[in-house]
Amino acid sequence: MEASSIRTCRLSTFNIETYKMSMTHPFAKRRSFIKAGVAGAAVLGAPGLLHAQPAPIRVGILQPVTGAFAMDGGFGRTGAVMGIAKVNAMGGIKALGGARFDMVFADARSNARVAAQQVEQMNSQGVVAIIGGFASPLCMAASQMASRYNLPYIVDVGVADQIIQRGLRNTFRFSPGFSLCTQAAIRNLLTINDAAGRPSKTVVLVHEDGLFGSGLARMIATELPRHGFELLDSIAHPTPARDMSDIALRIRSLKPDLIIPSSYYEETVLLMRTLQQQRVRAKGVFSVLNGAASNLRFAKEFPLAAENIMDCNHWHDPRKPDGQELRRQVEAAGKPWNFNIVINYSDVLLLADALERAGSMERDALIDALASSTFEGHIMPYGPTRFVDGQNIGAAPVMTQVQQGDIKVIFPEEFSDAKPNYPLPV
Repeated sequence: MEASSIRTCRLSTFNIETYKMSMTHPFAKRRSFIKAGVAGAAVLGAPGLLHAQPAPIRVGILQPVTGAFAMDGGFGRTGAVMGIAKVNAMGGIKALGGARFDMVFADARSNARVAAQQVEQMNSQGVVAIIGGFASPLCMAASQMASRYNLPYIVDVGVADQIIQRGLRNTFRFSPGFSLCTQAAIRNLLTINDAAGRPSKTVVLVHEDGLFGSGLARMIATELPRHGFELLDSIAHPTPARDMSDIALRIRSLKPDLIIPSSYYEETVLLMRTLQQQRVRAKGVFSVLNGAASNLRFAKEFPLAAENIMDCNHWHDPRKPDGQELRRQVEAAGKPWNFNIVINYSDVLLLADALERAGSMERDALIDALASSTFEGHIMPYGPTRFVDGQNIGAAPVMTQVQQGDIKVIFPEEFSDAKPNYPLPV
């Protein structure tokens, strides 16, 4: 579905063309008068119909559904569609007379220049805000373009801290970014490693060489030695990558206790399958914001390569009934479950909450409402929403692990539905 469409019913007591005909055709005059009278009586019998339904609220959804990030973009669109359906099923935006959401969808085509162009197009189509982007470069370009029009932009996944460090008043990230995720990842790794008797002491980083992977690798490389870990190597690779054999051989020669990959889906799958084929083992694969480690497609298609991979990443709170129900709906529709879905779903609800409090579609009012948000009606393992310079500091990632073909939350304990399998035999 490229875009939903809501038809507004417009009623009038008299049909103007019929009225004009009655003035010039005597024979038709009486018949037209009777028709108009019947129509008027019907409207008077249902006075609520005198008021036209409020115009729909156009919400821009920007996702890369073609190109390198097409799979993740598809997940994001699914979540947005379901969030819009949820808002409309709950009666729309009551502060705006029950106005319903109408999705205006744009394909970023996995290209930052195209993402910016699509923002211009959606702005001309009268969207009240834009949600999405997925990859950090796309979110950077799209939010920058949106700022030219003072158009509210809600980042779904893009984790680069630069996105919210540019002083753009219009840009908000509901999910955690680099800094929050890295801090949480270090804490989680220390806790899990300590609980197991500190079996791991050496680390190799494997990361994609773009804005996402390189930035994350630098932060991890700075932090881990402060906590007693020895960084043996930090290995960069391009996106897309076609072969990981040399990287696997390098890892085998270094024999690290931990492998930490920070890459997109295809590259992580290729790395893990190559490690499996070459029988390269470690006490743990502890990834951060990984494109595959928290993806059920990987777990289902390559179960041996995926089993036991850990990830500090976005995920829903598995204890919340609303999250459980959404997952049932997604899977009943024949779609795979993924964190992009829950983030975009929650972002739509965040926007709805801001519109309710703003009571207006005026852009400054909506930006102010987002900036002051305390939204709690989400299905994420977060506290109340609180934006500081565009970043929701109430957001936090969780630790997941592939266990028997499913994604389980293993830490923190208050959100977990499984215990970690760690360390692994080598």
